[in-house]
Amino acid sequence: MGGYRIKIENVVASATLGVDIKLEKIVSKLDRIEYEPEQFPGLVMRVDNPKAAALIFSSGKIVCTGAKSPSDSKLVISRIVKKLRGIGFKIPQKYKVRLENIVASAKLNQELNLDMIAFTLENTEYEPEQFPGLVYRMDDPKVTFLLFGSGKIICTGGRSAADVKRAIERLDKRLTKLKKEF
Repeated sequence: MGGYRIKIENVVASATLGVDIKLEKIVSKLDRIEYEPEQFPGLVMRVDNPKAAALIFSSGKIVCTGAKSPSDSKLVISRIVKKLRGIGFKIPQKYKVRLENIVASAKLNQELNLDMIAFTLENTEYEPEQFPGLVYRMDDPKVTFLLFGSGKIICTGGRSAADVKRAIERLDKRLTKLKKEF
């Protein structure tokens, strides 16, 4: 049990700035912006270092996606806020950044018998004719897993890196116990 490496694949974080944002002003003053209001109410701003994208809405909400760590997502949002201040937006010094979702992957040190897991574990969905992975929902922490026969797993829904680590450890322990029972 254990010995696997957990890799954060994507972090989604949001911030509410508390001021209205004129999206047209951002489009006219900054580069690397995609804005098509007929198709989507926000604009997309891409950031290179750290690599991520942010959706910015006229309500003052920012959603950062694609970051590889919670700290990177916070850094991206703070850099965007700095750019917005630089073009004249009066954004309060204090705004709250909230982690919405962490997606992580790992490879457990065991192959998984998905039929047996689907049969014995509660809160699973497994339809191999439609998708090769088994969906398992855990209540504490509240996350959803995709499990594959190879032992590869994807964990989504964590609100912190600690949640993700705890969830994967609980899953690994539970699967190891199930394997011994069969």
